[in-house]
Amino acid sequence: MGSPPNTARGIAAAVRSGQRRAVDVVAECLHRIGGDLLNAFTLVTADAAMADAASVDATVAAGQDPGPLAGVPVAVKDLIDQAGLPNTAGSGFPPEFPDQDATVITRLRGAGAVPVGRTGLHEFAFGFSSENPWFGPVRNPWDPTISPGGSSGGSGVAVGAGWVPVGLGTDTGGSVRVPAALCGVVGLKVTHGSVSTTGVFPLAPSLDTVGPITRTVGDAAAVFAALAGHDPADPWSKLAPPEAAGEPADLDGAILAVPHPWVDRPLSDEVAAAWAAFLDAAPAAGMVVVDLELPQLSYPGDLLASVYPEVALIHAERYRSQPEQYGTEVGERVAATLDYTLDDYLTGLAWRARIGDALDGALARCDAVVTPAVAAMRKIIGVGTIDIGGREEGYRSVLSCFSALVNHSGNPALTAPIAVAGSPPPSIQLIGRRNRDHRLLELALGMEAAGLLATPPPPPQV
Repeated sequence: MGSPPNTARGIAAAVRSGQRRAVDVVAECLHRIGGDLLNAFTLVTADAAMADAASVDATVAAGQDPGPLAGVPVAVKDLIDQAGLPNTAGSGFPPEFPDQDATVITRLRGAGAVPVGRTGLHEFAFGFSSENPWFGPVRNPWDPTISPGGSSGGSGVAVGAGWVPVGLGTDTGGSVRVPAALCGVVGLKVTHGSVSTTGVFPLAPSLDTVGPITRTVGDAAAVFAALAGHDPADPWSKLAPPEAAGEPADLDGAILAVPHPWVDRPLSDEVAAAWAAFLDAAPAAGMVVVDLELPQLSYPGDLLASVYPEVALIHAERYRSQPEQYGTEVGERVAATLDYTLDDYLTGLAWRARIGDALDGALARCDAVVTPAVAAMRKIIGVGTIDIGGREEGYRSVLSCFSALVNHSGNPALTAPIAVAGSPPPSIQLIGRRNRDHRLLELALGMEAAGLLATPPPPPQV
């Protein structure tokens, strides 16, 4: 079966075969972005994108293959280096102008993809709302009064609005998966070290990952195949080359484990209803859903705080010299990192080992661990709490309660919308074995093919 024409794989197939021109694909993309009414981009690189697209077409005309992502427009989070372009990291500091591309950009270009612009984010990627004090809030394509999540909010919006088929983001505590979920698309958090972070502004290097936001699981698999692989310039990079995903998995007898008490927290009504519907639908598709008691996954505090000493190493000098260049929320969080000690860090490392062991044990008995992607979908811009069942809860814990733990274990995880009604429908999170991203993608491909997961069409107003 062929891919739909506006997916990354569909575009690439048409461009490689000569059925479509990359310049037409990119021009249509730039037209859709238009005036960027959702504030998804910090910079649209129209001229450079059209030149890159023309180069792809010239390669095709010469009888050569431009690569598996030929002519695919990509939105790039504005903390990933692109040669000659400003890298703001979403901050109030003067941007840096790198002289070379990040490794992930080099690999995307090598696969024939075309970067079309740089996307907005939470300041320094240190948060989950993408309400940026320097660039303004990024707005959700389904409702511009609510947050698209973060920190890769602009990339999530660009894909969720249907402007581009691929957004590139980073994920340290959920920053790919949360905006993907809130914008109704697919987000992939890769095994730590499987995709290079060279040329990416860091938050906490032992957790940082780069990954795609896409409209389909198949597109996420295609982008992962282009990005993954060892990078000698990245000290966290794994030596063994990751495998590419193959055919969709056979769901008959595939086991999904529901981890308790992790999932037994309050959920918004719409998330609870979608989660229940998914758990009912999975067995009808041949899957086996089991409940597992995993108390080791309960962490007494803010998980990201366990790596605050890493954050402090990156920010301490500039915060002490220029605190006024930080917005209120991120400035307060950076200030808090300065009080954490080596003992705090070592305690966090011990918890990370326990979390990893617990997930390893669970995944030895199942094909994937499954949770909701977020506890609620609607964080109003300018409001720091989310109402769940009449109780106000801080937005960061509501949006990251299921995602952050996976960064600490290093496992791959994928979020994708459940095939239920919604604007957009809530998503689930699938967690796979470390270094087996391809198996997780194959399982999700099978679930997508079976109709358990389904990305909705973009909202009509955008």
